[in-house]
Amino acid sequence: MRKKRIIGLLFLLFLIFATIWIVRYRGSASLRTAEGAIFGTTYHIKYEATENLDSAILAELNKVDASLSVFNQQSTISKINSGQTQHVDAKLYDVLSMAKTISDATQGAFDVTVMPLVNAWGFGFKQGIFPTDQQVDSIRQFVGFHRISLTKDSILVKTDQRTMIDCGAIAKGYGVDCVSRILREHGVMNYMIEIGGEVITKGKNPEGHPWQIGISQPIDANPNTNSKIQTVLSLENAAMATSGNYRNFYERNGRKYAHTIDPRTGRPVQHSLLSATVLAPNCATADAYATAFMVLGMEKAKEVLSKHKELHVYFIYADNNGIMNTYTNIPSNLFK
Repeated sequence: MRKKRIIGLLFLLFLIFATIWIVRYRGSASLRTAEGAIFGTTYHIKYEATENLDSAILAELNKVDASLSVFNQQSTISKINSGQTQHVDAKLYDVLSMAKTISDATQGAFDVTVMPLVNAWGFGFKQGIFPTDQQVDSIRQFVGFHRISLTKDSILVKTDQRTMIDCGAIAKGYGVDCVSRILREHGVMNYMIEIGGEVITKGKNPEGHPWQIGISQPIDANPNTNSKIQTVLSLENAAMATSGNYRNFYERNGRKYAHTIDPRTGRPVQHSLLSATVLAPNCATADAYATAFMVLGMEKAKEVLSKHKELHVYFIYADNNGIMNTYTNIPSNLFK
């Protein structure tokens, strides 16, 4: 009995000292903001720390950029695409490994080799002149995850040298995860990291509440205007990514369709899912699944979700009358 009392007293003392430490930490820490451009997009980071970590954040972002950015001609991925090297660095190896796992889980809907098809159709959407079936089938000859493999020695092997790799659909999320790791290593307990719309949160916002993260509506609008917010989620210790065709979809027979290319067919998807937001254990996973779900469409995405309970989604889609509707399996307590 006496032993239990001693243990209880020690536990109580631990809670008291832990509370005092947290209060003192929050009292001495300052809310800091880091912003800039990376990966062909922008980043916005808010964190509560006793020291300025902007240089450490930027250093980590530059490491990711030097590995994964197709906008950086000296990056590892750019050198692989141009044939200058076959060697894959640690970050690219991690990303390609995750990408392969998610590609398998989505029956090939997520594919880092789809870039030539996206480029071909992207030009068509802009110019109104679409690639012919013959052109699409020609490009498909060197598109597909099965055309690349990684060796244990970190060598990327291609079955066709024309195959190109673009990790843009997972790189932003991975960059968010990398910065999150840096902040945790420095003892930061409250932060929000956003890169190109992909987000991770930890702890509380400056007001002591969960971070408020909005999901935009996929609406027809001037690109120079701000998008409308569809809903707001209250998130702490969560990773979120959205894939959609905001201000970038077309109408066919009165229905709206996204400008999303299915890597398995080489052609635009023919379903009505306009936006896919995913909550996942990490931001890279959320990023990749959001892209895959835009390819699969809502019904096929639900089949994947039934096998992956760790994923939560918020889908915006157009019904048969062209009216926007939503589907979600996100717990109701996370909505503001």
